[in-house]
Amino acid sequence: MTEPTALSNPLSAPSPGELRSVDVFVGGIGGGNPVPFVADASAMGSQQMQDIARATGHESAFVLVPTTTADWRFRFFVPQHEMEMCGHATVGTLWALRAWGLWTRPSARIETLSGLVDAEWDAAGERVWISQPAVTTGALDLPARRRIADVVGWQGEPLPAMTNACTSRIKTLVPMPDVAALNALKPDFAAMEALCASIDSTGLYPFAHAADSTPDAPVVAARQFPKSSGYPEDAATGIAAAALWGHLAATGAVALGTAERPVVCTVRQGDAMGRPSAIEVRPRFDANGRPAGCWLSGQVAWSAHA
Repeated sequence: MTEPTALSNPLSAPSPGELRSVDVFVGGIGGGNPVPFVADASAMGSQQMQDIARATGHESAFVLVPTTTADWRFRFFVPQHEMEMCGHATVGTLWALRAWGLWTRPSARIETLSGLVDAEWDAAGERVWISQPAVTTGALDLPARRRIADVVGWQGEPLPAMTNACTSRIKTLVPMPDVAALNALKPDFAAMEALCASIDSTGLYPFAHAADSTPDAPVVAARQFPKSSGYPEDAATGIAAAALWGHLAATGAVALGTAERPVVCTVRQGDAMGRPSAIEVRPRFDANGRPAGCWLSGQVAWSAHA
């Protein structure tokens, strides 16, 4: 593996096994979620991939030859384990492949452990949109909600309804009264893994509607506390944002718009960490104009060590 340096030319395609990095869902100075990735990991084994994620401390992506008719196969690792799907790592890796001329068509299909993911290149915005399927949800009972409130440090009453929602991985949606309360949360991270295991979740996703949200441009603030990724909080979580959007759309809390004029919802994350991030989510419509999941996107930038 070739270690990149600050003087690496990001526009120069990497060698096989070479590690590069981008920041994804950048929503302000110093923001976004870092993605270390290897654009050609064909000679790497699972342990090497796991070691890279552990060494970098971030969700890492690895590009492989597909086993299906997809264009590529992506594998994703966090410091503790392999993941089925990672939204920001998929967006960031595809953006880099586009920059290097390795992806030139308007669309692509990615093979992941969670299934096939479609991608579209938005030439006007110079960004990638990736698909997520329709959300599935399940309400949590009062004892589970009390355990969640205790772990995130929320003392408010009455306890709000909380929901397990999933497009690729189950995330637990925890409504907060406002953004100030959201950012004031001080979770008991030592109790996070056991709690998430008890409710069959891969992470807690407390959220609040932002003051500048409008029906035509909804804005939601959120924080992500993963079950056991190897770090306590995530700066931007595309899969959680997709699950949140799916739940809000299903309950009428955010509008869909139409296939011709879809409403784009912005999920802000990372502010409490000093890494402002912005995930854009819009509905995906089928050939008959019916909602069929969603599309995720956001700004990407080369990291200092690209």
